[in-house]
Amino acid sequence: MRSNLSLLAACLTIGALATGCANMEDKLGRGMSNTYEIVRGGEMRRSIEETMLFDGPTAAYTTGVVRGFDKTMARTGVGVYEILTFPLPPYHPVFTSYLSPSPAFPDCFTPQHLQDPITANDSELGFDGGDIAPMIPGSRFRVFEGP
Repeated sequence: MRSNLSLLAACLTIGALATGCANMEDKLGRGMSNTYEIVRGGEMRRSIEETMLFDGPTAAYTTGVVRGFDKTMARTGVGVYEILTFPLPPYHPVFTSYLSPSPAFPDCFTPQHLQDPITANDSELGFDGGDIAPMIPGSRFRVFEGP
């Protein structure tokens, strides 16, 4: 009986924390996106590209990789923090002096929407577009984009 009461109290506490705040889902989604940065590698690609442009090709694969690794670890850490604390305020992005609130992409690439039945609402009419394989790093091929 005692374990049932403690389980009920835990469920009520979680329910009280999880309701009434409209920004919790934004914080959880931002945290999940930031945690996935270690797999996505956007900060790494962006840092290498920026170092190549501003410091030259000799520093791109040394300094750029170190900067990219630092930013990737920082974004992943912020993501884990936001996932663990999503029911608690503050709900705005944290650590924005070093990282942008949205995921980073190299300046030469911004992904389009996924090509799937949820987002391709004109597929019944024969119109298709979007990224072919956005989950593969460096995939920039699009069906309807000109040269």
